[in-house]
Amino acid sequence: MTGPGGGHRRLDRLTAADLTARLQAASVLCLPVGSTEQHGPHLPLATDTVIAEEFTRHLVAAHGEAFDMWQLPAVPYGIAPEHAWAPGTLSLTITEFTTLLHTLVAQHVRASQARNLVLVNGHGGNRGVLDALVYELGHAHDISVCVLHPLALAHLPAGDRPEIHAGLHEAALMLHLAPDTVRLDQLADHPPQDADEIRRQVTDRGVSWPWCSGDPRIAANGVIGNDPHTATPALGARLLDQAVAASVPALEALTGRKSPCS
Repeated sequence: MTGPGGGHRRLDRLTAADLTARLQAASVLCLPVGSTEQHGPHLPLATDTVIAEEFTRHLVAAHGEAFDMWQLPAVPYGIAPEHAWAPGTLSLTITEFTTLLHTLVAQHVRASQARNLVLVNGHGGNRGVLDALVYELGHAHDISVCVLHPLALAHLPAGDRPEIHAGLHEAALMLHLAPDTVRLDQLADHPPQDADEIRRQVTDRGVSWPWCSGDPRIAANGVIGNDPHTATPALGARLLDQAVAASVPALEALTGRKSPCS
């Protein structure tokens, strides 16, 4: 890609002959992984997929030449039982999700010489499984692999409440990346949530709970985070730029890495 609008580092835009000529073992495949799930009344079901795909596009535009990176078509499905209460949410089981990724990675490894893989994860609910899956993918397919989590890479102050789902940061990113899909006018108000309860149910590192974004103790209108009304495209651009810049050390480590557990 020559810029965010470029297309020549999209793998599916190559011909078979071009792929054979241009990709090598050191090339880096970038697979956006998102989800289809409720994001309140103001953001689309595809929010996590859009963020993963657009972050990947900007990452490859910025660093594709330096690291020989290639963007793959996005996976729009993830593990989202915490949002299953809401219309439109689609959730794979752990078995379905891991089988899908194993299949896709196996096919890409078979179809090209590339042996480096970046999974770009746009959905927090995928993280726990991906943390374990990177071991399996690396060993099963003889590749170097890591996962990038764009929202976690961008270190900006979140506000009074943890930014978990469809709040200030996701709204800002979508205002920057896909403003025509954002409907802040549909979010009438954003009543306060119990930050301590959010931390107890969702972010506590000592105990894991099966939480639900429809639980009024931790969510309002399906939102867990700070008021999306305060989001701006400028904040979204800052988040995106920070995450892209923060990814460079991971790319450097990935391309020079050997399996830690053979």
